[in-house]
Amino acid sequence: MSGNWNDEAEELNAIVASFDQGEVSVDDLFVKLERATQIIEGLEARLVATMAKVEELAPRIARVANGE
Repeated sequence: MSGNWNDEAEELNAIVASFDQGEVSVDDLFVKLERATQIIEGLEARLVATMAKVEELAPRIARVANGE
């Protein structure tokens, strides 16, 4: 995934909207579902990595906040 979070979330929203509006042909259905899956997996991986960083930094931030 090369785009940023907002770009990819916007692309995913556009794909979902096209489904909701019935704009997807049978020929495009697989391609759009595959792309939506790639976006979701990429966003999930980035979220997990960000959560791990937050968990790593939280104790350090707490120490600084407590004046240690």
